[in-house]
Amino acid sequence: MLEIKNLHVSVGDKEILKGLNLSIKAGEVHAIMGPNGSGKSTLSYVLAGRAGYDITEGLITYNGEDLAALAPEVRAAKGVFLAMQYPVEIPGVTTMMFLKTALNSQRRARGESDLDAVAVLKLVRAKAKTLNVSEEMLKRALNVGFSGGEKKRLEILQMALFEPKLAVLDETDSGLDIDALKLVAEGVNTLRASSRAMLVITHYQRLLDYIVPDRIHVLARGKIVAEGGKELALELEAKGYEHILKEPA
Repeated sequence: MLEIKNLHVSVGDKEILKGLNLSIKAGEVHAIMGPNGSGKSTLSYVLAGRAGYDITEGLITYNGEDLAALAPEVRAAKGVFLAMQYPVEIPGVTTMMFLKTALNSQRRARGESDLDAVAVLKLVRAKAKTLNVSEEMLKRALNVGFSGGEKKRLEILQMALFEPKLAVLDETDSGLDIDALKLVAEGVNTLRASSRAMLVITHYQRLLDYIVPDRIHVLARGKIVAEGGKELALELEAKGYEHILKEPA
């Protein structure tokens, strides 16, 4: 589903990704771990199509298409979803209005008809209940005054509604207490499917206790420097990144 070959990405004059290679098949959940400044969030932004992140070399193929050639809204319509580390606040736009607008925008891009307000409300309420997203949250301005856990639950709700083919979760565990972490992880696990790939970006092993990946990659110096299974995350938790970074790249 996703194939990244020799990816080089610069922000301004600074090269962040320096020859990254990554392959994820449909049905798989991969995790990327790495120290601060290694390029983890840069990778998520590039996949989503954020402006200012320039691909200088390499190729990203998504379901056989050149992902870099697609505008961000086209990527979203084709099933690429980014759950951001710091979800944006939009004063004056209620959460429900945002969800209705975004959902119908994606449906139109796929050639499907809009859902009316009643249908959207019914769908959102059904999905929200499992993630402990309250009616009060749905009536509030998007992410305004939300706690870290509320923002992350709302992003998982969006993922449940939009049903993406490729979901990228950028440090979804950031700022969450253990109860919120478990709830978010349960929401992610319910969305695992043979037709969907997930890329989970995290600093810490604890998230991977609840979202068990098929493969773990360590990103450092702008490229993947180590790969393995769940045991690699445990090794990193025990020893840190230093012993890997000391090895030849």
